[in-house]
Amino acid sequence: MLQLYFFLRLLRESFRDLIPIILVILFFQLAIIQSVPDGWVNTALGLGIVAIGLAIFLQGLEIGIFPVGESLAKDFAKSGHVIWILIFGFLIGFGTTIAEPALAVIADKAASISSGRIDSNILRLVVALSVGFAILLGVYRIIKGHPIHYYIIIGYILVVGVTFFAPSEIIGLAYDLGGVTTSTVTVPLVAALGIGLASSIKGRNPVIDGFGLIAFASLTPMIFVQIYGVYVYNFGEVKEVTQVVIQATVSTSTTISISSILSGFFAVIRDVLPILLIILFFQYIILKKSIEKPKTVFLGFALVIVGLYTFILGLELGLFSLGETMAYQLTKGNSVFIIYAFAFAIGFSTTMAEPALMAIAKKAKEISDGKVNDFVLRLFVAFGVAIGIALGAFRIVDGGHIHYYIIVGYIVVIILTFIAPKYIIPIAYDSGGVTTSTVTVPLVAALGIGLASNIEGRSSLIDGFGLIAFASLFPMITVMLCGVIIEKMGVKSDTQIEHEELLRDALVDADNMELSTVNIDGSKIRHSLVLQFSAVVIIIPEDKKDDAIMAAQKAGASGVTLLNAQGIGLEGMANFYRTSFEAKDVLLLFLLPQHLVNEVIKSIIHSLHITTTGKGVAFAFPLSHMKGISLTKEDIFKEKAYQVNINKDEELGEIR
Repeated sequence: MLQLYFFLRLLRESFRDLIPIILVILFFQLAIIQSVPDGWVNTALGLGIVAIGLAIFLQGLEIGIFPVGESLAKDFAKSGHVIWILIFGFLIGFGTTIAEPALAVIADKAASISSGRIDSNILRLVVALSVGFAILLGVYRIIKGHPIHYYIIIGYILVVGVTFFAPSEIIGLAYDLGGVTTSTVTVPLVAALGIGLASSIKGRNPVIDGFGLIAFASLTPMIFVQIYGVYVYNFGEVKEVTQVVIQATVSTSTTISISSILSGFFAVIRDVLPILLIILFFQYIILKKSIEKPKTVFLGFALVIVGLYTFILGLELGLFSLGETMAYQLTKGNSVFIIYAFAFAIGFSTTMAEPALMAIAKKAKEISDGKVNDFVLRLFVAFGVAIGIALGAFRIVDGGHIHYYIIVGYIVVIILTFIAPKYIIPIAYDSGGVTTSTVTVPLVAALGIGLASNIEGRSSLIDGFGLIAFASLFPMITVMLCGVIIEKMGVKSDTQIEHEELLRDALVDADNMELSTVNIDGSKIRHSLVLQFSAVVIIIPEDKKDDAIMAAQKAGASGVTLLNAQGIGLEGMANFYRTSFEAKDVLLLFLLPQHLVNEVIKSIIHSLHITTTGKGVAFAFPLSHMKGISLTKEDIFKEKAYQVNINKDEELGEIR
């Protein structure tokens, strides 16, 4: 029943996230193009299927991929097998990238761009190796605790440095490959691996150290592919190949049949299967440990497969073809400003519906204790993508060199890295990698190719690439700005809000004798609360005081007052003033919230055997007018809960 409620909530959120896409399509189709698209029924049905698939996919992540990824990372951290952790990271990166369908398509196009110099299979291998190396390097950084921005800045310097030596035909392609290597399934698993590892290593922060693996996976392909391009253009041989013609046209909706459904479904299984096999190998062969709740985990993976295919099916049913057609029709128009507006709007709307971004945003909210709101984070990322694609469209129209734009963007990112709060920096870097996935890439690629095909002097093969790179760069800027705004606005975490709600009504006049005035967590700020205190008095032989104090500390007492005590029996005394006081006792005075009284007394009398063979006296009495004592927030929470339970018991007693 709980899982059904969770699914319905996800379904509602999925439909909400598709509203921007619907509004953008309706506005540009009806107000700008001024025509009702063919197959609009299929498009509407496709959007509904997209929402259902997205909800199923996200539920699968929550019960399958996230738990197993974090569990694996924690088991690796406990085992101390650093080499195996690094190998696992490399294989996850390599295995998932080599099977990425989008990479295979782009690799085939790259062969045409290079007149056969670049071999598509070797290019895929280069990219997969670079992603594997990126995850390995990211895991190593978490283990060592190195600040992420040092790695990223060095990476940017290498990207820019190699760009000046790389052939122009390869630059846009290399930048774009940095965005398409992080697939919808890989992103959540890699994020879970990083967060789980950072949570399990002493001295690591899950927010600051856990994120960043995706950023590495987006950065290294740009370097490796450009180096490969330098090699093949200087030493490679030109081969006669069939030119792959890429041009924007009016597309038609995909025809759905049983065979196409089966082939698509098995294609998704093929993409997810390497991940599952790698996990099973390391779980059972290397760690020699069973998966906790295996039925739930495998159900989660099954939901991921079903949800992802349903999601893609909905897109193919009408949204992809409609987006490609609109891009073509708008680029045939006379106004470039309408193209920029469409680029901005389609970038924003598709990013808001991106499943990989949703997964990362939810995890960011969870790890940051609610300080980073998932919906706000997605808004800033979507604005970044929108600005990036609009600027990328302007670059194609203007004919400028892509690397000048990218260099300026990197400089802004580096500057913001030293200004933004530390917890937002890794999240910002990762946001650049998750924005170019299942939804965004096809529509953005169609727009870039459409522009380059219809503007004189532009090459669809060279100028048409690069929009994805812009869509990956600018979210890093906007998310870091989001972090700066969060700090300026004084946004608090969920725990801070709970504590403040507890004390909201506590800032009253300390002279009210009916209230207890306390210091919270030793701070100088005092609060007046309705709390009940008691004094616990323990009179024991002096040589037993240490045992009594230790017992009280274990029970939760945080402080004690020690008084010297001397006592005599008064029975049969002839002359009180001539009696010598030889017995030396000590009096321990504890001022405690009511919920601790029983536990402290029990702990002391059991430790000193006061009720059997030991010597001593223990008693307690209630206090009023308590002023000036120090308590922790935890003590206040427990005392409030204790009082609520006491009141309930009294009410039940009266009813009986």
